[in-house]
Amino acid sequence: PRCCGIEAETQTSNASDKASTTEIQIGPMRLTQDPIQVLLIFAKEDKQSDGFWWACDRAGYKCNIARTPESALECFLDKHQEIIVIDHRNSRYFDAEDICRSIRATKSSEHTVILAVVPRISADQEETSVLPLLNAGFDRQFMENSSITACYNELIQIERGEVRSQFKLRACSAVFTALDHCQEAIEITSEDHVIQYVNPAFERMMGYHKGELIGKELTELPKSDKNCADLLDTINTFIKKGKEWQGIYYARRKSGDTIQQHVKITPVIGQGGKIRHFVSLKKLHCSNENNKKLYKSHRDEKYTEDNSQSESHSFKCKNRRKDSTDVKSITSQSSDAPSLQTRRYSSMARIHSMTIEAPITKVINIINAAQENSPITVAEALDRVLEILRTTELYSPQLGTKDEDPHTSDLVGGLMTDGLRRLSGNEYVFSKNMNLSHSHLSVPNTINDVPPCITQLLDNEESWDFNIFELEAVTNKRPLVYLGLKVFARFGVSEFLNCSEATLRAWLQVIEANYHSSNSYHNSTHAADVLHATAFFLGKERVKGSLDHLDEVAALIAATIHDVDHPGRTNSFLCNAGSELAVLYNDTAVLESHHTALAFQLTNKDSKCNIFKNIDRNHYRTLRQAIIDMVLATEMTKHFEHVNKFVNSINKPMASEETSSHSEGSDCECTANIKNFPDNQTLIKRMMIKCADVANPCRPLELCIEWAGRISEEYFAQTDEEKRQGLPVVMPVFDRNTCSIPKSQISFIDYFITDMFDAWDAFAHLPVLMQHLANNYKHWKTLDELKCKSLRLPSENNN
Repeated sequence: PRCCGIEAETQTSNASDKASTTEIQIGPMRLTQDPIQVLLIFAKEDKQSDGFWWACDRAGYKCNIARTPESALECFLDKHQEIIVIDHRNSRYFDAEDICRSIRATKSSEHTVILAVVPRISADQEETSVLPLLNAGFDRQFMENSSITACYNELIQIERGEVRSQFKLRACSAVFTALDHCQEAIEITSEDHVIQYVNPAFERMMGYHKGELIGKELTELPKSDKNCADLLDTINTFIKKGKEWQGIYYARRKSGDTIQQHVKITPVIGQGGKIRHFVSLKKLHCSNENNKKLYKSHRDEKYTEDNSQSESHSFKCKNRRKDSTDVKSITSQSSDAPSLQTRRYSSMARIHSMTIEAPITKVINIINAAQENSPITVAEALDRVLEILRTTELYSPQLGTKDEDPHTSDLVGGLMTDGLRRLSGNEYVFSKNMNLSHSHLSVPNTINDVPPCITQLLDNEESWDFNIFELEAVTNKRPLVYLGLKVFARFGVSEFLNCSEATLRAWLQVIEANYHSSNSYHNSTHAADVLHATAFFLGKERVKGSLDHLDEVAALIAATIHDVDHPGRTNSFLCNAGSELAVLYNDTAVLESHHTALAFQLTNKDSKCNIFKNIDRNHYRTLRQAIIDMVLATEMTKHFEHVNKFVNSINKPMASEETSSHSEGSDCECTANIKNFPDNQTLIKRMMIKCADVANPCRPLELCIEWAGRISEEYFAQTDEEKRQGLPVVMPVFDRNTCSIPKSQISFIDYFITDMFDAWDAFAHLPVLMQHLANNYKHWKTLDELKCKSLRLPSENNN
């Protein structure tokens, strides 16, 4: 036999042919474990030693057997076996516990499992305590059993249990080595905020030695008084929920100096799904003198370590400074490339730190700080800015109090209030005369194959100038089903939803049947028109490049359902009338909430029309949220909020990128950037459905005039009913006897349409729409100048 150490006293097995490496995963690390090595320490060969020998052979382990304590220790120091089996049955030849202690005294044994073979006890004997074995350094005991299977089972259990765990722990040495050489300061605490580890960079930054920190609670360390009063509470709220917190924090060094840090705190989930540790990564933010001094001391420290390599040191110091600080990101307007990554890190840190308080509070605090060292004229101007910022509504423009246009004020009042209009004094009127019941919803008729005349008409549906009223006429006021089938097929909606065309058709029928054909405006033709506009927008390159297939499907469905079961009355009317819907939705986004809720109720009611029945639960939830968000965006009270957010989050950054980038394909980069931020995709979808919903002034003149007449008739009917029921008249200007439709259209375009479509055109590039808008506006202006109340010029009427 081949010997290890003392030849006569140690044997090595020939089982290495069966041995193979094993791959083990620990977090993101993939480790390779060599074949297990076992050391048997038996003074005399017997059935028990043979049992373990052949068990090792069966398991494919490499096995050594030692006869004396000296050969055992020498063999272990040479081979570093993972498992050691010591014969503890007879102390005549050697003391098993002494051998175990001598092995445990070596550093190599830290991750070794030592097994004691103890004599079998008879039935009348009392089992002895394992405590002496554990105190000697043994991990387990094995009751004497020479069966190869018993020995094999024991070794396999040790390998899969203790050995594998110890192997993973050995890998931690590499992680700690990386942390020790990391330039960022790292601190690891328990879930109770007891410090368990700090790296050398942390020691240098804070001026403490790790021995002064480990084992202490964070609350025992001195705090800076420069942080917001509720900062620690905010951080705790985040991390206790398992969320990462990132922001700016003032810390106090051992010397008493206050330094400003970029801090990222990450909770680590452990056993039982509970938070077991918190990892804090800290970078200095060089914005005060203490930080600059600290940098200088670090630089000088580094310089004295190796004075002979000054050029090399200078390069390293610059790199280190760039990695550790954010000087240019805060204080410089420079656009040099090396500081780009640093600026991005700082921007993200500032964004995340806004979770501490409302962003508007942050803005006010920054302005207050800026006022301190500003000239009097600047300070006064900033005072006016603060007055504006402290108002409750930041997005809606304020109408003037003098000579305001009644058409504009009525439109704004009717479309952008909660509906509770004052009659006189401080009284509000709640009428119960308007009770909408939805217990008898319409049931669709059957539909046959698409007639040729409809098919021919739909050939032009991709054009913006498509005449929806012609489709309304040839389909007997059922344009939504036919247009829906064509558009949904073009965008692969059935394939995405994994539903049949029959299911989709049944769904479209149910939705269209629940639009009120008696409404002059809010009927299924309007829904079909919005669907057509949405599909047109989805075909534009930049829109298509910014959205995913799920977004497209959500947008088409939202357009289809966005006004289902509309009663032909505004939210203000329903609230004033105390309708069931207004009561149900607490006078908030009443109709929009009803449209989405009813659409999903109708869809889920019958499997034959449930277009969502075959899609994954997570996809359904995402799709549902997107649909709801888009339909709620059509509510006009938040019109200016949506438009302003779109301009500030999409238009302005896009314009900035286009100005600074002269390379080809920058548009692709822009849309790729948008895709990286789901919030931006949400803003695009909201803007898209809003524009589709009120695109009438951007349609060809003939269609624009028809829509203007229809919406006016619906408002006239509402005013008539308000007068009959004694309700507040929401839009007094829409009196059929006195109203000037051209004036109302001009007000609507001026107040709502122009800015919104300018913003949407800047993104989606829609020259055809903008040309129609200009022509239509000119038409209404001409009629207004001629004092016409009708929709067409006299010459046009004669023609």
